[in-house]
Amino acid sequence: MSEAFDIYTLLFLVLAVVIFIRLRNVLGRRTGNERPPYDPFTTQDAKRAGAPDANEPVVALPRGRSARAPVEASGPSMEDIEAKLGRHAVKDSPLGQSLTAMMRADPGFDPGHFLDGAKAAYEAIVMAFAEGDEATLEQLLGTDVFEGFQRAIRERDTRGEKVLSNLVGIDKADIIEAEVKNRTAYITVKFVSEMISVTRDSDGEVVEGDPKKVREVTDIWTFARDIASKNPNWKLVATEAAN
Repeated sequence: MSEAFDIYTLLFLVLAVVIFIRLRNVLGRRTGNERPPYDPFTTQDAKRAGAPDANEPVVALPRGRSARAPVEASGPSMEDIEAKLGRHAVKDSPLGQSLTAMMRADPGFDPGHFLDGAKAAYEAIVMAFAEGDEATLEQLLGTDVFEGFQRAIRERDTRGEKVLSNLVGIDKADIIEAEVKNRTAYITVKFVSEMISVTRDSDGEVVEGDPKKVREVTDIWTFARDIASKNPNWKLVATEAAN
């Protein structure tokens, strides 16, 4: 029985050797197209580093804004202009077209913000004129207008007159004209205000106005600013009393 076992064992060993040799002859050959051994650490590092997979196409991504050539600043869009025009002017009206041209020439200009400043300037100028405050007037007025106000103040002082003014409020302030000439912007505003104003002589007698009466005053003032200048301030360059 032990001899039979030895014969079968020997046959199996011979068969195993023959099969191994044949498989090695077929599978052990290299063709030159074999993939490199798989390295899990290198593969994960490559993915984290952003290296492309060999089977994926390489796509050039667009450059960021910092890598692009600088873009020139553009003027305000038509939507921005229409929003700023708001109630101040109809887009296709002569005034709307003039304000649009002004906003294109000076992108920082806003009619609403301008009117807020114009109303503050109106009150400051009225009160400074009544008080004879030439220093304040010189900052807010153009040269010709300042000289006219200064002359009126000094003539009033010569007569010994005093003016007392109380601006009750500004009922309306509307832009009625706008234009740009030689890089200078001009805007004309119609002010409708309520005011108490009285002029008294050296004896305290009323020579003009009524200290107890509120009257409506309409003024048409033109402001100007050099839009090429970094100075954002406007100055009063012309006045007209409508009543």
